Formats: sequence, C-alpha cells, structure tokens
Amino acid sequence: MKVLFRILFGVFLVPLLPSAAPADSSTTALVPRPYPERLQWWAEGRFGMFVHWGPVSLKGTEISWSRANTNPNCPNRGDIPAEVYDNLYREFNPTEFDAAQWVGIARAAGAKYIVLTAKHCDGFLLWHSEASDYNIAATPFKRDICAELANAARAQGIRIGWYFSPMDWRDPDFRTERNAVFLGRMQAELRELLSNYGPIDLLWFDWDGREPLYDQAGTYALVKSLQPKAIINNRLDLGPTNSDRQILSPHAEYYTPEQHVGAYDDQRPWESCMTTSRKNQWAWGGAEDGVKSLDTCLGMLIRCAGGDGNVLLNVGPTPTGEIAPEQANLLKEMGVWLAKYGESIYSTRGGPFKPGDYGASTRKGHTIYLHVMEWIDDTVVLPAIPAKVTRSRVLGGGNVQVRQTTAGLEVSVPKGDRQPLDTIVALELDRSALELVAVDVPLPASLTTKAKATASNVYRGDAQYGAGQAVDGDRDTRWATDAGTTSAWLEVDFGRPTTFRRAVMRQAYPELQRVRKFAIEYWENGQWKAAHRGENPGGIFATSFDPVTASRARLNITEATDGPTFWEFQLF
Repeated sequence: MKVLFRILFGVFLVPLLPSAAPADSSTTALVPRPYPERLQWWAEGRFGMFVHWGPVSLKGTEISWSRANTNPNCPNRGDIPAEVYDNLYREFNPTEFDAAQWVGIARAAGAKYIVLTAKHCDGFLLWHSEASDYNIAATPFKRDICAELANAARAQGIRIGWYFSPMDWRDPDFRTERNAVFLGRMQAELRELLSNYGPIDLLWFDWDGREPLYDQAGTYALVKSLQPKAIINNRLDLGPTNSDRQILSPHAEYYTPEQHVGAYDDQRPWESCMTTSRKNQWAWGGAEDGVKSLDTCLGMLIRCAGGDGNVLLNVGPTPTGEIAPEQANLLKEMGVWLAKYGESIYSTRGGPFKPGDYGASTRKGHTIYLHVMEWIDDTVVLPAIPAKVTRSRVLGGGNVQVRQTTAGLEVSVPKGDRQPLDTIVALELDRSALELVAVDVPLPASLTTKAKATASNVYRGDAQYGAGQAVDGDRDTRWATDAGTTSAWLEVDFGRPTTFRRAVMRQAYPELQRVRKFAIEYWENGQWKAAHRGENPGGIFATSFDPVTASRARLNITEATDGPTFWEFQLF
C-alpha cells in the first residue's frame, strides 16, 4: 500500500486524512448514478477482504516499505538492508497456510470478495513464475499460493481479485533509461497472473507517488485481452500530483481512498481500503500488533456504505500462513452483525441522508435504513424529503417514533431499545428511495464551536495542533499534546454565562486513544467544579449531566498514557 503520507507523532506513525473533495466532484444535485452492469456484483457486495502477505511477515514489519532503498527513483527508505530483505524468501515456509480456511474466514465475515497481494512493491511473486525467479516456488514452501486461493474462492462462491504492483523497487532497471526492459518483465508477470488461474474478478493496481512509467495503454490492453470481465481500480495512472480519489482513465472503474472513509459520492464508484491492524500496518505486525475494535471496523463498513462506497478490510497473515486468531475473531464478529443487519448494507446505495455525526443512511427499493451511531440528543433531526414515510421499524426489534413535517423528520428510539453501536431504523416510503437526491444533515450547534480556546500543552507549540482545532467543528483537525504528556486541559471561554447539559468528545485514531481518566468541569466561584467524571472514553464519548451555567468550561485530562489528542470537544 502507499504509505507516503505519514507524520511522526509521539511514538506512532499516523496516516494523514485528506480532506479535499474528489477532483471532478460536482455541486449539481443528482440522484445516484446507476452502476455499470459489470460492477453490479462488486457494488452489491459492499465488503471485501484484503490480504497483504509475503516473506516480510517473518520480520513483522511493513511490506515493501521496510526494505532499504536500492533505487533512488523509488520512495522506500526502510531499516532492513536489501540483502537481508531480499533473502527472506529462503526462510519462508508457511506450512499452516490453508486457502480454504482463509476463504472460510472471509465468508464468515460476510465479505463478498478477496484481494491478495500477488505482487507487492518488493517484487516478490506469490505464484509460480517463469518471468521472475523471485517467487514462491523458490521458497521451502514451494506451493503456488495464487492457484490454491483462486480455487478455494471459486469453490466457496467468493469473488477473487489480485493486487498487482506495477512498481518493483528491487528491479534495478525500473524508472531508469532501461525502463523499457523493466516493462517487458512487468508485463510478462502480469500476463502469467491473468492467464494461469481462470477467470479473475478484480485487478487492484497500486501507486507510490512517483512517475507512473508503466506503459498504461499497453498494460490496460493486456488486462482487457486476458480478463475482459475483471474490474480495475484507479491507481495505475496516478503520479506525483494526483490523489487516490481521481480516476484518470476510461479503463479505471473506481477510486480508492486509503486508511479513511471516503466522502459521500453516489456518482463515481469508490472503495476505502483500511486495516484491521491496531497499528494501521498492512502486513503482519507481530504478536504485539493487535486489532482495532469491532465498533471501529463495523463503523468503517457502515460509514462506507452510507457514503455509497465499499470497504476493503485488510488482514496480514502470520509467517506460518495463518490469519491470526485476533483478526479472524474480529472478522467473525463482523459476520455475526451482518447476518442480523446485512439487509441494511448489501445491495444498498448510500443516502439519501449523507453521513454525519449522527451516523449514516443507506437505501434500496422503497426503504431508507437510518444508521444512528451517535445519539447527540434523544431525537435525530433530519432534513425534509419529497416522500412520505408510511411505516417505520427498528431492525432487531424495539420501538421508534417518527414525526414528519414540512420542516423535516424527527426520529426517536427509547434508550432501552437502542443498540450500543448502531441503531438501525427502517423508514418505508411511498416512492423509491433511489429517486431522492442526497442531502446533508445539519449538525446540532455545539456551544464550543469557535469559542475562545486555550490548552495547557500543544504539540511542539505548533498552531496546527492548537486548542482551537478541537472546537472548530472540523473533524479533520485536532488538538494534540507533546509526547510524554500524561495530564492536560483544554479550556473554552464562552464570553458570557452559558447553559450546557451534554458533552461529546472525539479522540483520534484508535492507537491515539490515550485518555484514561478525565473530568468535564466548569468555573464557579473561583474554582473548577466537575459536571462529569469518566474513564477510558474511547473514540467517541457522549454523556449528559445536570444542566450547568458558566462562562468557562474545560476538559481536564487527569490521566493519559502518552500525549492525549482530540478531534473535537463539544458541549450542548
């Protein structure tokens, strides 16, 4: 995967979240554009399993990026000397690899397709090749991974796709005056991969931010001649001035936001690629890697579907060839949820209510599925739609009240009937939900938005991580503190006595959810008093308390592991 856009923050590498709109987005209000017939299976599936694997799993480091640089025209600057990295294959013997088991895990998760890194940027091939001797046949294991996985996928009714890196950072001719020689080898590898394993459903190219010298016209033609039904992502054409949200060729069919949920787009197909790894690593990260929570991963799936996109969720198998139990168990839990609520995900389109703080919505036929993931208040207020709600129900059981006026919709579910992650309300309409134009859901007005904010600590004194970033109403900015900080406060000054009774706090990425104990406090009679005390708030924390009237309030973090950081601190 492309992991160029990272910043060192404390002790973690954290991917930046691009906030720019798609390059060709339009302000014209449109109903969802129908998918081309060849993409129907992919769009209806909404969920795929990505697999990043190779000899590098022996080191527990990132695939390709951990290899030291041997070609100045390539971006990798890893710590593993090339002579060590390039010889890991001699020890690679994943005797526990079972293709049927991998596919079974994907099926249990509810994933509809699998994409394997048949060739990553380090040039190692997971198939038997005559085009390159740097392949799985040269390992002690010897078996053809691609052959076994393709056969197992078809046997179990799962679609199969190959990730193929057109880059090869190990090849000394790549991006040099001998690039044509490299291209001959690269296209020979691709020809094998698309010729020897039967019908392939999907081809996933990658990019590395450098010049795309891949003979794109000839490479697309090769793919079309060998696998005319395979769908192709957008990355073969991308270069230094591009983003993963662009589609630059008529042969590319969907775009690929990385490590974040894409923005709402029902005009161009898209798929967010994301990781189960707690460290956001693609390849096996070792025994201490860990996994994201079920809530986080289901949240990715729900918000992608609500934005009218897919999610391709990655696992990194171990050196022995197994999908680690913690990753397999997480996927199984996702499958349990999908078995119960899958009607609101599969074969749906996003909208008509765009994702927001409340959650997201999906639709199919005459039904809107409202996914309420955060109850900021007891009622979700939605914009008006040109359709009548004829019936409503809570998926999984429970009561719901829906009030529809010319001003909009008000939806409420009793607290005892809400689900911990996602309360799904099905709204049945008197017309097709696909005839509705998607609309934004206005946020409840936080009293802290644009209020004067100060903090006890700001990361390196850098204004882009200042206190105001946590009260600007922008989810892509954050207040952050220096590494080693174990206590801190963030204060807001309203400028006049203001009444509030509810707080919402948003920590950053799972690996940066460092707060252990905190208090929400207000200034009264010359001292700070607590309106609420809590522990381990997680990614999104919301709470209500007795109404408080004060001119100043603060989030007081009394215990944190290392440098707390927050997207937003909101009071209502």
